[in-house]
Amino acid sequence: MVKVRLTINGKPREIDVESHWSLWYVLREKLGITSVKSMCEGEGACGSCTIILDDRPVLSCLTLAIDCDGKKIETLEGIVASKHPIIDAYINHPTYQCGYCTPGFVVTAKALLDKIPNPTIEDIIEALSGNICRCGTYPAHINAILEASEKLRRLK
Repeated sequence: MVKVRLTINGKPREIDVESHWSLWYVLREKLGITSVKSMCEGEGACGSCTIILDDRPVLSCLTLAIDCDGKKIETLEGIVASKHPIIDAYINHPTYQCGYCTPGFVVTAKALLDKIPNPTIEDIIEALSGNICRCGTYPAHINAILEASEKLRRLK
């Protein structure tokens, strides 16, 4: 076991981890952060485990927790707590049916807006290309992100 220090949604945490544990496993199974999903069971193929690691979206199922010592992590729980406009935009648009993929999409969308405050539709499609929705709600995600982008610009 190795002690790893993380800042998760602005709060410092320390946890002992095994060298082979994924960040997904630590976040969900050890720390109880339930927004981090795993539709593809650790294959890195669905995007449902996306988190923001030091300001960039990453797949937590393909990231070793031991490599995250000293890193800053943001999950859906932190985005909701911050009252980011992406949350209301996702509520305003039919972006989900079953909702399983929604946390990964929201986290990816927030990371995109942090990097590109006024994204084009092409920017959005590229950013979301690693996220899978079995219900097929892709057009609604684009509209939600465009709405959040507009609201963010008005807030500045």
